[in-house]
Amino acid sequence: MQQVDISVAQAQITELLQSALQGEEIIITRDNHPILKLIQVSSQPKRRQRGSAKGQIWMAADFDDPLEDFKAYME
Repeated sequence: MQQVDISVAQAQITELLQSALQGEEIIITRDNHPILKLIQVSSQPKRRQRGSAKGQIWMAADFDDPLEDFKAYME
């Protein structure tokens, strides 16, 4: 991660953009406070894989049975 003051960033914008395109994160500051972040946008989002959680999720057999604590409210 590289931090650059905004006045320096204006003079070196081409170099900073090239660095961001190569994967570097650049923070632009004003008075030592971060105001902008230059990062490369990922070209493709990760695709979800179907069935990746198979066998990891289960539901109890009594999932929808009435709870004892609420029996008085159900009558």
